[in-house]
Formats: sequence, structure tokens, C-alpha cells
Amino acid sequence: MLLIKTNRDTLLKPLQAVTGIVERRQTLPILSNVLIRQNGEKTSFLTTDLEIQIKTATSEDLASEQPFALTVSAKKLQDILRSLSSGAEVSLTRKDDHLYVKSGKSAFNLQILPAEDFPEVADEPESEAAVTLTQKELKNLFHHVQFAIAQQDIRYYLNGLLLLTDGKQLISVGTDGHRLAYIATQLETAQKKQEVILPRKAVFELSKLLEDSEEPVKIEYLQNKIRFSFADVVLTSKVIDGKFPDYNRVIPTRNNKVFDIDRLIFLQALQRVSILSNQSDKFRGVRLIVDKGSLRIICKNNEQEEAEEELEIAYPDELVDISLNITYLLDLLNNVSSETVQCAFENANSSVLMTIPGNKAFKYIVMPMRI
Repeated sequence: MLLIKTNRDTLLKPLQAVTGIVERRQTLPILSNVLIRQNGEKTSFLTTDLEIQIKTATSEDLASEQPFALTVSAKKLQDILRSLSSGAEVSLTRKDDHLYVKSGKSAFNLQILPAEDFPEVADEPESEAAVTLTQKELKNLFHHVQFAIAQQDIRYYLNGLLLLTDGKQLISVGTDGHRLAYIATQLETAQKKQEVILPRKAVFELSKLLEDSEEPVKIEYLQNKIRFSFADVVLTSKVIDGKFPDYNRVIPTRNNKVFDIDRLIFLQALQRVSILSNQSDKFRGVRLIVDKGSLRIICKNNEQEEAEEELEIAYPDELVDISLNITYLLDLLNNVSSETVQCAFENANSSVLMTIPGNKAFKYIVMPMRI
């Protein structure tokens, strides 16, 4: 039975939107598949890893002889469509338990599994609370904190991003216990307090799907889940059950030794000295010696090799000699786009507060280390 006949791009775009969460190696083979369904309207594509579900649809109606639903390998179908030239005509035909993909003189035969066996996340039409903001704003919230999220930490609540609505603010926070990134954006209307921990995988997937546009995103807080709806995409994710650390206690309030520095100059200096850091170490240390008018940046390694840079800064206070994880500094400087960053200290044993001058919404805190 002929299911669909259209151009390759009409199928490839929605398929690419949903395949990001698909794992090649699954305990359940059907989780490697995409559920393709048509019921007389647009053709929908749905994938899940049992924690996250993404659903989208084609941009145009693709009439079929009759409604259908099937599952087929998401990666294989995506790779086939990618291999075809842009705009090529493609037909999908079903015969027994196989899907035939044809384009010109190319033909592919894929195995399919029953749609009724696909584990869809139960739909919850009623949300406990909802907020709406632009795609650009939400993408910005994720971009400024996602690099600070822990990876496979035994403290499972650190392997996600705190998303908090409080009054007219939507706040996102990421931390791995050694550094913390915080950013807030203003909402049009006040909201009741809602707090969830969004899994790391969902954060990175949303960051790929969101665009720098003024189009709206609706965020709905569900029971043990959260749903993001934008354009033709609906992403539903389970949330991490746990108590996120109190970020307000981490943000220093007595850091009165302050200097501003050109972000790009600081980044390039750190990249140069990092050449002689201990590359194999998880925690690569760098010394920052802040003195009147100058910042000295020093890296050493186990072979007793050393790199040093000196930069001019406007700093009138007493000397501070502090050691930090150089990776944490590089993460920040690579992920913000401001011309300058501000560094604030209290002493050599206190956390460093890094901000963007003129932007009170963003804060980045790095704990000192001993090297």
C-alpha cells in the first residue's frame, strides 16, 4: 500500500527534529524506532527513550489512501533521506512488516514493528501551571547555564537544570557542586511558584530545537513531567525527583574586590597557558594573581613546565592569589557573548563571582581549588 509520496525535505525536517533522543543501543528494540502516524491530517513523527518524548509533524498535508501507523528505525530512515538529493521525490510503501523507501532508481527495504507496541507517554491535557515566553528567551536561559550541569554525578539532582517560576521571573540554574550558573528572565504576568529539575538530555535537546525567534514557547508543568510546545514540536520530559541545592546560599555577597576584563583577551590568554596544564586531569588548575593594575595567569604541569601571561586591568585593591579550575573559566568565556566580564573576589579562599557588566540577570560562581 502506498502511504506517502512527497519530496525528501518534507519528511527529513520533522524526522531530524525527533531523532536526537533516540539511542542506537536499546534494551527494547522498538525504542530505536520512530512512530509515524497519519489520520487524515498532517503526518506526525514521535520518538521516546521512556524519559523524554518528542512529537512533531510535517509542514504540509500528505494525503494517504487510508490512515496508518507504523514504527521504523529512526536513524536508518534519517540516513536514507539525508543521502538523497534535496528536493528528490520519495515514496513510502508498506508491504506486510516492511517499509519500502523509493526515490528514482534508489530503493530501500526496512523492517517495521507494530505501532501498538510503541510506548507513548500518556497524554495529560490538564497542566498544573503554564508560562509562555519566546523561543529566543528560553534558548538564552538554557545556553547560559547548561555547561555547568553535572554529568553522571551520584547526586542525581545535579544532573539536571533547575527551572523555577517565581512571580514575574523564570529562573534557570545549573551546578555540578564546584561551580554554578544562574540566569533569570522577566515574564509578562506573575506566576505561582513552580520548581522542577529538567534532565540534562532534555535541556540539550531543547537547545538544539529552539530557534532565535520571537515565536512563543508554552511551558506546562504536569504531574512529575514538564511539556514544551513550540512551532510544530511538543517535547514532554519526566523531571528529576529530588531537592536542588539552595543557589542563594552559594552566590557570594561580600566580594568587594572587583575588576573588569575584555572577554576575548582573557579567553585567549587562558587558552594559551592551558597548553601547559595537566591535560589528563579532570580538575585542571590555573593561578590568578590579581594585583594593582595587572592580572598574572599561571599554569604548571606534572613535568614542571610552566606558562605565564600578564594582562593589564584596572584594579586598585590589595593582591589576591587564587587558584581555579581553568576548564570552568573557559566554559564561561566560550558561552557568553559580551565584550567584557566582571570578576569579584573577597579573598583567596572565597568563591569568585563572575558577571556581565550591566546585566544583573546572569551570575557565575566558581569555587577555589588547591593546586
